[in-house]
Amino acid sequence: MPKTVLIVDDHPSFRASARRMLEASGYAVVGEAEDGAAAIAAARELSPELVLLDVQLPDLDGFEVADRLHEDGEGPAIVLTSSRERSDFGSAVAESPARGFVTKGELSAATLAALAG
Repeated sequence: MPKTVLIVDDHPSFRASARRMLEASGYAVVGEAEDGAAAIAAARELSPELVLLDVQLPDLDGFEVADRLHEDGEGPAIVLTSSRERSDFGSAVAESPARGFVTKGELSAATLAALAG
């Protein structure tokens, strides 16, 4: 199970609540990013085992960020998240290199562990 996490979301309140929940469950949050460009830079610098990645970011969407993090066929485990339902994104979730998707309202350490392996 991945233990180091990068949280990517453009809402500071979500990043803070996700950090508290993950740290209380034994994860080490190694960084946070508020947009796609910062997420790519942080993932390359910090080498997290898991990236919790919001689909809707102000510059690049989460699908593009996931693709860029896996350009070389490697990269961290990625779990996409959104306040919207998975079905709102059609086949994009299944076609992405992400290990899974969870709505923000259903986010838990157990769900992340199950999706990230």
